[in-house]
Amino acid sequence: MLIAADKFKGSLTAVQVAERVTAGLRAVAPEVPVEALPVADGGDGTVAAAVAGGFERRDVTVTGPLGDQVTAAYALKDGTAVVEMAEASGLQLLPEGVFAPLTATTYGSGELIRAALDAGARTIVFGVGGSATTDGGAGMLAALGARFLDADGAPVAPGGGPLKELATADLSGLDPRLKDVEIVLASDVDNPLTGPKGAPAVYGPQKGATPEDVAALDEALAHFAAVLEKSIGPKAAEYAQSPGAGAAGGIGYGALVGLGAGFRPGIEVMLDVLGFAPALERATLVITGEGSLDEQTLHGKAPAGVAAAARAAGVEVVAVCGRLALPAQALGRAGIRRAYALTDIEPDVARCIAEAGPILEELAARLGRDYLA
Repeated sequence: MLIAADKFKGSLTAVQVAERVTAGLRAVAPEVPVEALPVADGGDGTVAAAVAGGFERRDVTVTGPLGDQVTAAYALKDGTAVVEMAEASGLQLLPEGVFAPLTATTYGSGELIRAALDAGARTIVFGVGGSATTDGGAGMLAALGARFLDADGAPVAPGGGPLKELATADLSGLDPRLKDVEIVLASDVDNPLTGPKGAPAVYGPQKGATPEDVAALDEALAHFAAVLEKSIGPKAAEYAQSPGAGAAGGIGYGALVGLGAGFRPGIEVMLDVLGFAPALERATLVITGEGSLDEQTLHGKAPAGVAAAARAAGVEVVAVCGRLALPAQALGRAGIRRAYALTDIEPDVARCIAEAGPILEELAARLGRDYLA
């Protein structure tokens, strides 16, 4: 029995989900071996999943999205670092109700990458998602040695909005160690940098951007790409349209154009890093899940990735979730035989969130009776 579930956002971490499901299963079938492998798709919770999978947690003081100092973590094991941009530049670092769509910076994400380089990392899995920022990764690149100057030769102010003032971009000062390191851009989104499906239009509103802010950010990021094209050539324009360029407020673009990163779906990368394949060989049933199983789940989220890998290996998959918004046919197409939702036990969604742990334990016992007893 292998539990490979993501977090229930806002209520349980992936580790807590695994603990509660394990407890529920053991209440019904104490003799059944249960293995837990908490997973993540590159967004917030990715470092925690890596640490649960045997990586060492490293804490670093970096620049937060608003410019203040914050403590962020990355994970390290055998020369591979898992760096989660949300640790340094995520929405969760903002005070409640405070947003800075035009000025939030990814500078701290660059500092996290530099810390991983200092620690001797040869491969960096750069998980992006949950950002407070829409600066195209300019802050991250600046922290790693790039220079972005206005017409007067002064550094452009932090954030995506001020990029409209960018006159020259110089990437020649980027940390030379980046050339010798494999950087994998791990994300569950494949949006381009700008346009109707770009970072500002699709994700700007959840970071507090008004329609006017979205338009300003889209224009500023397009200008950013145009200035980079003058500096490094046509690949800057090509990368702006590449899948993943719009991830996490465009930090995907910065990683592709400046760090030489290669894009892969986040859950695929994390399953490799966490050793999912050997764990799957030992499993007769896989339990996956996340807070809400919905249409988004089918587009690169952790449960879909787990189910695809398990189906390819011929192992049956069931899911647990807080809320189920997919019909049985869609679950079946994704490789999930059945889903168990907290709302099956407690219809009140607010109570499900507040009491997610004990309800999930009860739900797992129900699953155990169906599949193990």
